[in-house]
Amino acid sequence: MENIKKLILNTVSDAVIEDKQKLTVTVEPNKLHLLAKTLRNNADLPFDFLVKLIGTDCGEKLGVTYLLSSSSDLSKEVVLKTGTADRENPLLYSVTDLYETAHFNEREVFALLGIRFINNPDMRKFFLNSDWVGYPLRKDYDANPELNPVSLVSKEMIDVAPRIMETKEGLKEELVNVFEEDDYVINIGPQHPSTHGVMHFRTALDGEIVKKIDVHSGYIHRGIEKLSESLTYPQILHFTDRLDYLSANINRHALCMCVEKAAEIEVPERAQYIRTIMDELNRIDSHLLAWACQTNDLGATTAFIYGMREREIILHIFEKTCGGRLIINQNVIGGVMFDIYDEFQKDVKSFIPYMREKLVEYDKFFSHNVIALGRMINIGNLTKEDAISYAVTGPAGRGSGWSCDIRKHQPYALYDKVDFKEIIRHENDSYARYMNRLDEIEESLKIIEQLIDNIPAGEICAKTKAIIKLPEGEYFQRVEACRGEFGVYIESRGDKTPYRIKFRSPSMALVSAMPLICKGEKISDFIGIGGSMDYVIPDIDR
Repeated sequence: MENIKKLILNTVSDAVIEDKQKLTVTVEPNKLHLLAKTLRNNADLPFDFLVKLIGTDCGEKLGVTYLLSSSSDLSKEVVLKTGTADRENPLLYSVTDLYETAHFNEREVFALLGIRFINNPDMRKFFLNSDWVGYPLRKDYDANPELNPVSLVSKEMIDVAPRIMETKEGLKEELVNVFEEDDYVINIGPQHPSTHGVMHFRTALDGEIVKKIDVHSGYIHRGIEKLSESLTYPQILHFTDRLDYLSANINRHALCMCVEKAAEIEVPERAQYIRTIMDELNRIDSHLLAWACQTNDLGATTAFIYGMREREIILHIFEKTCGGRLIINQNVIGGVMFDIYDEFQKDVKSFIPYMREKLVEYDKFFSHNVIALGRMINIGNLTKEDAISYAVTGPAGRGSGWSCDIRKHQPYALYDKVDFKEIIRHENDSYARYMNRLDEIEESLKIIEQLIDNIPAGEICAKTKAIIKLPEGEYFQRVEACRGEFGVYIESRGDKTPYRIKFRSPSMALVSAMPLICKGEKISDFIGIGGSMDYVIPDIDR
């Protein structure tokens, strides 16, 4: 990374470079965009993937942290930091022209911290209503419910967006219409089963063709990141299960690893085996539900029942292991809470050939159905370049030809000790995403097969202190969850509670790409495209 350091200093001579857990660069607000653009366009190693955009109330400043990575090598990372001391009218420069994924992320920072971004084309609050009083992630936020009373009256949708643009005459604040005056706009969601959660898509149509989609989120926002600031690290664990609840075990694994690395806690080998096997069972369970829901979205009720049938076997294994089915509460800091039961290996080993038989059945039953193919092939196209810019990872990103599996690029747990293939397709469409999940089930079976007979004896959890305090600093952890990259960021000030915690939602990136890949498609294909992306809404509404 020495060449990157030289590039940074040649671009911004007064940049402050620190060798922390990740190479960290602090710059003045007016130089952030230039540095990000230089790193993104670097020919040798382009940092073209914006992994996380994190807003923080630093006390003396309102700051933003950017975790950048290279789409060609996810192990290469740079952290950019900037901030403003103006708490009355905080302004920073947008990077939306460099990274499409920044659109929603900057709007989230505005809603929760009050920072507005110059040149972001739409500065409406994401998650919160425009008339919300206060900014919840500020340390001086007044949480008095009387300031924001719950209204039982529906508010009229206002399709006007404020923005601050840089012009030759200086900064100009203006209002722009989201839709054209004669657009025919319909509502898809928020109360609709095929939106895969409480998500609201305002959709402009030209006949039966999707012209534009405006995404509204925040209907179930629970303030998990804010709540975490007042809880100890073991108390926060249960929140991760309730983000993407279909990836509960993997999400919780990520938070545990972030804390364990920061506190230098050594996880017993037996626990590592159990964690990895349970993660892959969780992945199969999630992909089965994704397959079942997508087939149901396309009208195949029988296929939905088949997918739920196989998933039930995994849920039964979870239940016998730790008492949970969806929210399984297995991972804890230092290892796992419950050891495997006596018949665990037998049950898992008998599931492997059974699941392989069912994959063949799925292939014959649905994957080549002429109607299904017509609804998926060349529908909802997402190019590799757009997948990277929108930060679409997981099976959806790999369906666009992007190698983005964290298990391969930044191995954790036992993934460097097993042989498996990263499933990548280059067709860029709904069918590629559909097939990727089925093929990833087979790869998960291979991983489990290599581990199940080799689980060592020993402890299942390391001894930890009753009160865990992390050393002062910033800590990152990235994992391959069922829908793509799930990330954890912790800023510690040396206390038993985090100063700031941020969860990177793979589903937020998936939803952000929906307006792009649905444009020009028939309204009847909108639901099927959404099924191929496989987003889970509570993962977005953190």
